[in-house]
Parts: sequence; C-alpha cells; structure tokens
Amino acid sequence: MVALASIIHSTPVVASESWLITPNVGLMVWVLVVFFISLYILRKAVFPRITAALDARARDINESIDSAHRTREEAEQLLAEYRERLTEARSQSDEIVARARQAAEVTEREAKERGREIAQEASQRAQRDIEAATKQALDEIRREVADLTIMATEKVTRKALSETDQRRLVDEALGEIDFSTLSSSAQNN
Repeated sequence: MVALASIIHSTPVVASESWLITPNVGLMVWVLVVFFISLYILRKAVFPRITAALDARARDINESIDSAHRTREEAEQLLAEYRERLTEARSQSDEIVARARQAAEVTEREAKERGREIAQEASQRAQRDIEAATKQALDEIRREVADLTIMATEKVTRKALSETDQRRLVDEALGEIDFSTLSSSAQNN
C-alpha cells in the first residue's frame, strides 16, 4: 500500500489530463496483484462456504421435493383406499337395503296369507254357524209343525191320540213336507 501511495505521488498531476484516464503501468500491476490476492482469498475462504451453503440449500430443496412426492403418493394411496372403502360401504348399504326390502316383501306376503287364512276361517266359522242355526231352525219348525199337526188331528178326530199314533202321524206329515226347499231358501237369505 505504501508503494501504491508513492506511485500516486510520483506521477505529476497535469491540469489538462486526468490521471484516471491515462494508463499507468505501475497502477495496473498493483490493481492486478490486489485483484488476484482478493480472488485467492475469496476462492480459499469465501467460495467454499458459499458453495457449501448452496449445496446444503439444494439438498434441502431436493429432500423437500422428495418428501412432497412421498407425501403425494401416500395421499393418493389413502385416497384410493378411502374410495375403495366408500365403494365397499355403498355396496354393503345397497345389500342391506335389498335385504330389508326382501324381508318387508316376505313379511307383507306372510301377513296377506295370514289375513286370507283368518278370513277363510271366519268364513268357514260363519258358514258352520249358519248351517247350525238353519238346522236348529228347521228342527224347531219340525217340532212346531208336529205340534200343530197333532192339535189339528185331535180337533178333527175329536179324540186324544196315543203316543204311538201321534208319532206315526207326525212322521207321515213330516215325510210329506219338503224341508230341502226351506233349507236352500234359508241359505240364500
């Protein structure tokens, strides 16, 4: 640096010329020496640190990119798994609904069949009751006819008939009456 100062002082300053524009070999040599020394210091001390920092940053970026790729792949796998589970759940729910419909149809069919059976039993019971009531009514009519026949016969003959005569006359009278027409007309009503 002292040499640089002596070079600067040894060159005469001309008022018409600027010393910055005029080439000075000594100054150029010192500038080159300082430049190469600075370059050497930068290369040995600063550039390795900058390179190491840039390499570390590049490594971090690559790791982040790799991590992002792995995370994306995992997310895609999870998404595919969830879609598969969703599809499976939908198929299970469709199956449950189908089973419920089948069970409802079976229950409905059984209820209809049971209703028909109950109605048929009620109809048969009513038919039996009607037949029993018809038979009872016919029996009552027969008794009434028998009593009326006995009374009419007693009035006509003006005498009392014995028990055997009464039975014989009643049987004859009942044999002449057609009760089948009475029972069919009672069933139609």
